[in-house]
Parts: sequence; structure tokens; C-alpha cells
Amino acid sequence: MIRRLVMKVALIVLIAGFTAPCRAQMSSELLNYLQQDAKLSQDQIASLGKGQAVAKNLESRQADEVFLFGVIYVNATPESYVKAAYDFERLRKLPNYLALEKFSNPPQLADLKGFELDSQDIKDLKDCKPGHCNLQIPASTIADVHQTIRWSDPDAGQQVNQMAQKKALQHLLNYQQRGNQALGVYNDKHDPTEAPEQFRYMLSYVKVLPKALPDYYNYLLDYPDSKPANVENMFYWEKVKFGLKPTLRMVQVVTMQGNSPHQPAYTIAEKQIYSSHYFETALDLTYCISGDDARQPGFYLIMIMGSEQAGLTGFKGSIVRSHAVGRGASNLQKSLTTIKNALEKNQ
Repeated sequence: MIRRLVMKVALIVLIAGFTAPCRAQMSSELLNYLQQDAKLSQDQIASLGKGQAVAKNLESRQADEVFLFGVIYVNATPESYVKAAYDFERLRKLPNYLALEKFSNPPQLADLKGFELDSQDIKDLKDCKPGHCNLQIPASTIADVHQTIRWSDPDAGQQVNQMAQKKALQHLLNYQQRGNQALGVYNDKHDPTEAPEQFRYMLSYVKVLPKALPDYYNYLLDYPDSKPANVENMFYWEKVKFGLKPTLRMVQVVTMQGNSPHQPAYTIAEKQIYSSHYFETALDLTYCISGDDARQPGFYLIMIMGSEQAGLTGFKGSIVRSHAVGRGASNLQKSLTTIKNALEKNQ
């Protein structure tokens, strides 16, 4: 999660200059949310008023679940954040990104050029069995690999990657037609991972959506049905270095532009559709909430980063979790400050 956060922030930053703190008027609705749902202290609320970033780890319901919460006031327009956050040309230049591509509408196989497993993943795939595999894939894909790939051929790796691209495209097309039910089941571990149920469970933690944005919340659950008029979708895939293994991911970006003063100027969900490693489910939510002072163009930037991750349970997993969670809030706080300085510098 920490590396995911750092990469997201890095694409926004050009040169992080110093910017003087700016006080902003906070609506009563936002204040209630920060106090009651995010459970910020009075000192943390006061820090926000001084232009400082506040970040914390949210209490998890189970060991393999991680949530980070952060907020800061940015004296810039919400549109400047949205534009910078999805500058893929800049993102491709970052060292942790090995490949990145936005899907066409409708998606095409050509969009997946570069969507390839590395040599170790291909080697691991050869030995995959349901319940024992080093990649997150369903049992049906494991069966197709063993039935289709001619491992003795010199181009076996190319065969694997061609299959991976076709499977990825079909997975995305199925998701666009059937929604969450097409997310399927990972059979790499002894206990299968039911991705649709995990996503529903994760979304239920984010209490602000059902109250303030019921249509948006319902759309995340019911996609592709129940689409609000002010919502846009974008899909992309990436190959990134999150940890020891390069990871292939497909992500849906759901952006809603607010159409009333009581809604955030922008609400953005980044929803994982597939990940080859680490993240069984992942959902990042970003809110750009304008201040109450019409004379200031600024907004409150709120980030909630949630994921369910393999390897965080048991004795060894508890050590990994403690390390990751311990650094998470600190990294998010620094990153929000960097975003603020970069956006305000360019005003």
C-alpha cells in the first residue's frame, strides 16, 4: 500500500515548493464527518485549519484488511488535482512503473501490448495447482494453462503471455457486462478468495458514501447498472513494482463531478479489477470538497486507501502488517503535503 501511495503521489509532483499555510472555512457537514466517522481529534482539526496534513490508520475489522485516511486543505482548484492525478505520460516515467496503458472504449487486445508476466511468474505458473499457486488466478485459468501451453516449446513464455492478454481482455469485457460478479474467485490459496464479496465488504466500511452519495455508492455495487448522469468511467492496466515481484493490475476509475453544493466537487474511486500478486481487493477513494468561502478556490483533499492483502495473518504476517501499518499514516501525511505544495505552486 505504501508503494502504491508513493507512486500515485509522484505523478502529481513537479517541484514541491514551500507554500504558506492557508486557513479555510469548513462546512458543518465536513466537520461532522471528520469528527464522527474519521474520528479526528480537536488538535487534528486545528492542524487542518493551519493548512497542515492529517493522516491516520483506521481501525481494521480483520487482520488482512488495511485502511488509511488522510486529509489536507489545498489552495488550488479541484480540477487541477484531477488533471494532474491522471497524467499517464508523467506516470510512465516513474521508475516503479514498468508498463501502463489506458484501455480503449471498447477495450481492444492491442491495448494489452506489454501486459506480460516476468520469467519467474511464468516458471511458477507451470507448477500451479488449485489451492497452491504463486499467482492470483482462478482454477479455470490454471486448467487452461495446463491444457494449452506446450511447455517444451522454446516459445512457451510467449504462449503464456498471449494467453494472459486474451484472458485479461475477456475478464475486463465480462466485468463491463456483468459487474462485480465477473470479478470471480482466486484459487491460488487453500481458501478461495471471493472477490465480489470482498469488494462489497470493503465498501461497507466507508461510511460517508451511503449517507452523502447514495447513487454513487449504489453504482459501485451495481455497475454497470444504475449509472448516474454525472459519472465517467476509465479503465487502465499497469505493471508495477509493489514489492518483491512485479505485479500486473487492471483498474477501473469512476469519477463523479458534483452537481450540488452538498456533494464533493469530485469523487474518484480507483477499483481493482485484477491483481496478479499482493492485493486480493483494493479500493482507493478520493474526495475533493470545496470550502465554504466562495472567495477561495481551494478544496479539502481526502484520501481513503483500502485493501485486503494476502500474507498479513499469522505470526509472520502480523510482523509484516505492523511494519506496513506503522509507516502508512506517516507516508500519507507527507504525500498529502507534497501534493498541496505542488498544486499551489502552479496556481
